[in-house]
Amino acid sequence: MNEYERALELKEETVANRRFFHQNAECGLEMPKAVRYVTEKLTAYGLTPRPLGKGVTVTLGQGSPVLLLRADMDALPMPEESGLPFACPTGTENHACGHDCHAAMLLTAAKMLKERESELRGTVKFMFQPAEETFEGSRNMIENGILEGPAPDAALAFHTGPGKLPVGLIMYNDATTMMFSTDIFRIDIKGRGGHGAYPHTAVDPINIGVQIHLGLQELIARESDPQKSTLLTVGHFEAGSTANIIPDTAVLEGTIRTNDREARDKLLRRIRELTAGIAAAYGGEARCDIVRGVPPLVCDGAVVREMVGFMREMAIPGFAEYKGIASSASEDFALVAERIPTAFIYLASGFADERGDAPAHNPKVMFNEDVLPVGAAGLTHCAIRWLEEHSKQ
Repeated sequence: MNEYERALELKEETVANRRFFHQNAECGLEMPKAVRYVTEKLTAYGLTPRPLGKGVTVTLGQGSPVLLLRADMDALPMPEESGLPFACPTGTENHACGHDCHAAMLLTAAKMLKERESELRGTVKFMFQPAEETFEGSRNMIENGILEGPAPDAALAFHTGPGKLPVGLIMYNDATTMMFSTDIFRIDIKGRGGHGAYPHTAVDPINIGVQIHLGLQELIARESDPQKSTLLTVGHFEAGSTANIIPDTAVLEGTIRTNDREARDKLLRRIRELTAGIAAAYGGEARCDIVRGVPPLVCDGAVVREMVGFMREMAIPGFAEYKGIASSASEDFALVAERIPTAFIYLASGFADERGDAPAHNPKVMFNEDVLPVGAAGLTHCAIRWLEEHSKQ
C-alpha cells in the first residue's frame, strides 16, 4: 500500500480533524484549543509532543538528516458565510485561508510516519505554528528553537489554493521569488492643534499626513526599480474628531510589499527618511515604525525539484504541475526559508461549480476536502523519500 492509498483510508479522520479546527477557529498567537487538540492527537498516535513558543513540535525517527514539516493553524478575524454545517459559530473567526486543512494534513502525516518510523533513515521534525496571518508565528517558534535541537537540514510546507483549480494540481517556483515580502508600517505625526479659523497658528498634522501619503507614492513611481515589483498601500489614515478643529496628531498605517530583498531594504530606509523630512518641512514631527514583517519567500530550487519529483511518484488522480507560480501575497514561512533550504508547494483545492467562486480570504470561500489525502500523503512520501536520498546511514 502506498502513501496515497493509506491517506485515503484515513480520509474520514483527516476530515474530522479539519472540521474541528474550522469550527473552533482561533486567530493570532494564542491558540489554546488548537494547541491542546494537536497535542492530544499526537500523543494518541504514540508521539511525545511538546509546546514550543506558542506552537507545538515533535520529532520522529533519529539521527541525520533532519527534515522539518510545517503547518500553520490560525484563522482570520472575519465572519464566515460559507453555509457549511461546521462553520465557526463565533462570527468573528474564519478559516478562510485553509490553515485548518494544513493542520489536519500534517496530523495525518504524523500518524502515517509514526506507523513507518522504523523505516525512516533520519529524523522528521514537525512544526505546528500559530499566527501566520499576523506574521508572528514562524518568528515566535524560531526564537524558541524550532531550528535547533535537532537542527533541520531542509523544510517542506504545503498551502491549499481554493477557487476553480482542480484537486491534483500542484504549483511551485524553483527559480525566482514565489511570494512577496510584507512590512506593516505605522507613522505617528505630531503637529500643534488649533482653530480652523486660524490655521496659521497651528501645525496641521492632517496636511503633513497628506503630503507624506503623496510622497510615499513617489517612492514607488520615481525611486523603485521598474524591473522589480514593489507595492505600497496606506490603508488607515486617522486624525481629528471635529470639523473646525485642527488636531494635534494623525496616524497613517500601511504595508510595503516587494519581490526583492534589496528593494525592500531601500524602501524601509527611504520611508523613514521621507516621513521625518516632510514632517520637518511643515513644522511638525513624524516617526515611522515598522510593526512587523517578513522577507520575500524564495525557495531552494534543488529542494523544490526534489519534492516535486517525489510527488510525481505517487498515483494521485488528476496530477498536474504548474511551474513558476508567483504571488504578491506574503507568507511568514519565508523566515524559515531564508535560514534553511525550503520547499513551499501549493495544492489546488478548488471546485468546478459555484463552490469555487470565492477566493481565499473571502467570507464565502470553500475548500475541497479531497485535497486532504493528497496533502497528507505528499508530506509523508516526501519525508520518507527525502530522508532516503540524503541519509548517510
